Amino acid sequence: MSQRPQDSLKTRRTLEAGGRAYAYYSLPAAEAAGIGDLSRMPISMKVLLENLLRYEDGATVTADDVRAVGDWQRAAGSREIAYRPARVLMQDFTGVPGVADLAAMREAVKGAGKDPAIINPLSPVDLVIDHSVMVDRFGTDSAFEENVDIEMERNAERYRFLRWGQKAFDNFRVVPPGTGICHQVNLEYLSKAVWSRTEAGGETVAYPDTLVGTDSHTTMVNGLGVLGWGVGGIEAEAAMLGQPISMLVPEVIGFELTGELADGITATDLVLTVVEMLRAKGVVGKFVEFFGDGLEHLSLADRATIANMAPEYGATCGFFPIDAEAVNYLRLSGRDEETCALVEAYCRAQGMWREVGAPAPEFTDTLSLDLSTVVPSLAGPKRPQDRVAMGELGRAFAEALELSGKGSDPDKQIPVDGEDFTLGHGDVVIAAITSCTNTSNPAVMLGAGLVAKKALELGIAAPPWVKTSLAPGSKVVTEYLEASGLQDSLDALGFNLVGYGCTTCIGNSGPLPEAIEGAIEAGDLVVSSVLSGNRNFEGRVHQMVRTNWLASPPLVVAYAIAGTTKIDLTSEPLARDREGKEVYLKDIWPSTAEVREVVNQVDADMFRRQYADVFAGTPSWQAINVSDDTTYTWDESTYIKSPPFFTGFGGDPQSEAVSGARVLALLGDSVTTDHISPAGAIAEESPAGQYLMDRQIGPQDFNSYGSRRGNHEVMMRGTFANTRIRNEMVPGVEGGYTQHVPSGEQMSIYDAAMQYAAVGTPLVVIAGKEYGTGSSRDWAAKGTYLLGVKTVIAESYERIHRSNLIGMGVMPLQFAAGVSRKTLELDGSETVDVLPVEGGLTPRCDVTVRITRADGSMSEIVALCRLDTENEIAYFHAGGILSYVLNDLVENAA
Repeated sequence: MSQRPQDSLKTRRTLEAGGRAYAYYSLPAAEAAGIGDLSRMPISMKVLLENLLRYEDGATVTADDVRAVGDWQRAAGSREIAYRPARVLMQDFTGVPGVADLAAMREAVKGAGKDPAIINPLSPVDLVIDHSVMVDRFGTDSAFEENVDIEMERNAERYRFLRWGQKAFDNFRVVPPGTGICHQVNLEYLSKAVWSRTEAGGETVAYPDTLVGTDSHTTMVNGLGVLGWGVGGIEAEAAMLGQPISMLVPEVIGFELTGELADGITATDLVLTVVEMLRAKGVVGKFVEFFGDGLEHLSLADRATIANMAPEYGATCGFFPIDAEAVNYLRLSGRDEETCALVEAYCRAQGMWREVGAPAPEFTDTLSLDLSTVVPSLAGPKRPQDRVAMGELGRAFAEALELSGKGSDPDKQIPVDGEDFTLGHGDVVIAAITSCTNTSNPAVMLGAGLVAKKALELGIAAPPWVKTSLAPGSKVVTEYLEASGLQDSLDALGFNLVGYGCTTCIGNSGPLPEAIEGAIEAGDLVVSSVLSGNRNFEGRVHQMVRTNWLASPPLVVAYAIAGTTKIDLTSEPLARDREGKEVYLKDIWPSTAEVREVVNQVDADMFRRQYADVFAGTPSWQAINVSDDTTYTWDESTYIKSPPFFTGFGGDPQSEAVSGARVLALLGDSVTTDHISPAGAIAEESPAGQYLMDRQIGPQDFNSYGSRRGNHEVMMRGTFANTRIRNEMVPGVEGGYTQHVPSGEQMSIYDAAMQYAAVGTPLVVIAGKEYGTGSSRDWAAKGTYLLGVKTVIAESYERIHRSNLIGMGVMPLQFAAGVSRKTLELDGSETVDVLPVEGGLTPRCDVTVRITRADGSMSEIVALCRLDTENEIAYFHAGGILSYVLNDLVENAA
């Protein structure tokens, strides 16, 4: 924990808000002290600057660091700073292994003869259980209750462990299952925009609400002017234990919004357009800050929708400054007047308030979008950035079908066993209103209800092959849907409440009806899902669904009714009414005015009622009994197992040198963390499935990879086990397979890794561009480490996964420009040596890699070491960030 700041720049001042006095670290005072002209500094950078002012201690943060951020354009990309977020947000898939790591660290400290209680969060931590509910039951009034009962039974061991953590650790709160999605709960309740704390001397200090989260969509809260982004669970654990986030001063891309959305256009259409534009721009590792007169026409929920999908456009965050709309949202969502008064007074005093008509900040670079040009859109079939105008969806599906190799008979129809209908290519088998991205926005949720209402009035419904579901991000959504009467309309179309959680968006779509799965398999069909989520990577939504399309909730309802994606909804009818007359989308699509009328019924009392007892949980949650022990008693659970990461802490520094490594996988571009560490179903024939069956766990009780992240034996067997991953060492084969080079045998990646480990052979993974895109799951790095991979060599990395690899002591190397596995003509039969760096590692230094081919010929390349900061080098030498923190805590305890 950092010492009390010395404030050598003398910037501490006092302001008054709501009749109370607050101390704060003044940016105008810092400007007067000569750190630079802040008048046109991006507001996201002002938040970082305040953080450094507040934690300036002459050691971790120096006055020179503050001055460097004051001159941020010059420092961007080169100056390392230590950033300390105010709090940490977790969800249960990443939270369970996080708590397991903390429990194992306590065990290690106890074994070292120290007090295990020194392992305790120093920053406030909120864990929201939202990733575990599956859509097992759907389309009935009892679906929610049945799914909750199944969830509690299925996850009893995990939930008992989290209840222990809630009791054992200070500063750690758990939002129980069946409450909401972490990002929506964060936006609607946990966040305050400006925080305050009372110091030992009795003075109350105000400061910006900042956070990191163990989920990539933590960025959603940037829509409220709260600076936050996703990190791996490894880095978050270090942050909660008092370790600063080491980062380079970022570049800030300004995104200007002008004009106003056309009638009937949704925030989802807008965000898919933004994702497409920013991916094309290239903003990985950068801040994006939105500005311009167009913000006047975007609600806070619209802004949060755009901020939520920052991982999809690759940015660290997508930030919206605080203004009158933000304060209005705080009031609407039930925050007290004292908080609202402090937020406005603080932001005005700090120059963080967005003023209409004020000069735009100066950015690293800018781009612009006229909101009036946005059209109805979807994205797919397997990447969020691949936007498709609604009228082009049929063509886009046809292209996807052709690329899949299944397009020889595009009009093929397969009888569904026991039913009087057939199933064909492009049919929608999953239509899900789901995910934090959209279900936090009353406009699109109530818009979906209006589409359902208008459809029912015409006597049309969804065809029987569509699995429909509604999983809001908070109970507030249910309250306003019920108050408006629109939940009844959604129910009548099959969009009954199935749970409060991520569900389909993170692969918890549950099984399709057996007859539907049988028809898909019999016809080798390329079927579709349409979901209001943020991710549609291969194998994520459902293993049998090859094309997945992101869309607004109203469009999800529309495509559920149409039953197919082989359609142009701008000109073709989606159904026939009760008289047989053709019905077009325009006949059931609500106007912006109609949507606004029902949105105006949402009020603050709804939020206050639903969040009044947010930490209480159901009687079944409250009935879980756990011990009061400081350390956890590990049992034979197949869900929770003591992780093997802290058995040898305190050893010699780890070296970058690797000798005689074999290639475990040779991968292409855009390999996602879903490919590396899937979250969905566990296949019976997979190494993880075999492990569970060897322990008398039947396939019906496998649950998902995501739910078993507390057991490293399952997770290491599931690493690189996605059914759609393609290892170029085994051409034409999908799934987690490789060639064991010495024997020439094709086998699972896990089995090959264990054979290499048995003879002490280190491993490397070689990949293309954008390696590790997607979710911020630490198990993509933990599993890589446990398989014995010492180094990953890729053409480029996504930010979070690179950080996670370092957090586990795995060296990320980057090919030089123009060099790749293809230019080197690698086939995976090579051995790889990483040579030691003369004089030792330095940030982003060159590393020589020697490649020895099967015929004995050798070549050497120079790769870029992606240890970007001194802190990252220290973490790597320690064998990972948690080992580094553990060593530090034990030494300080001595």
